[in-house]
Amino acid sequence: MIVLGSNSEVAQAFVEEVLQRDGNLEKLYLFTSEPELAHKFAQHLQVKYLQESEIVMLDLTSELNFSRFERVESSLLFCAVGYLGMDSEEGLYDTKNTTRVLDINFSRLIPLLTHFAEKMERRRGGTMIVLSSVAGDRGRQSNFIYGSAKAGLTAYLSGLRNYMHHRRVHIMTVKPGFMRTKMTEGLPLNPVLTVTPSRAAANIYTAYRNKRNVIYVLPVWRLIMFVIKNIPEFIFVKLKL
Repeated sequence: MIVLGSNSEVAQAFVEEVLQRDGNLEKLYLFTSEPELAHKFAQHLQVKYLQESEIVMLDLTSELNFSRFERVESSLLFCAVGYLGMDSEEGLYDTKNTTRVLDINFSRLIPLLTHFAEKMERRRGGTMIVLSSVAGDRGRQSNFIYGSAKAGLTAYLSGLRNYMHHRRVHIMTVKPGFMRTKMTEGLPLNPVLTVTPSRAAANIYTAYRNKRNVIYVLPVWRLIMFVIKNIPEFIFVKLKL
């Protein structure tokens, strides 16, 4: 199993969900920009599950050397890469913030996902589970830089899924909505609309086994985003969302 963004709480919860339900993995690659944190998780997996892991350095703020990943292959990839950045008031005119948000969530992530998709196509099978966001369903003033990157990611995954359908590679898009993680720490989240990483991981695992294509981790978000997407533009521009 390949895990991109392995320090994400939901990624770690999903790894444990797989180990608990399916048993040990032949190979587990933990991609991270913070190897010290990944090492702690790897130690936890070793102690609790006797699962060996390999930590792979990944920095999406710089150019990638894909030759480093040539020997890394798996039939299952889980991507929880994400960077929220500063909110629109602080970050809108900060070009470094904008570039970082776009690089991590889209422009440098897409080539990496394509690299592993090609490997799965060659082996004629596999599953890619990628976390996008409800923020990509419609641009809103509260987070439209992040949302635009996630919208691009969602469109990419839709096209990749279409392309891979007859090549036996399953592409699953996950839209978590609010999640109680380090990235959202301090934000005023509605508890009814917020999911814990462990519950999200369980829901994602079930969807993965059922070969779902696009899921909202909490079903209520499908309804919420349906409403938001269908508000007429002349009304929508006046709203503070």
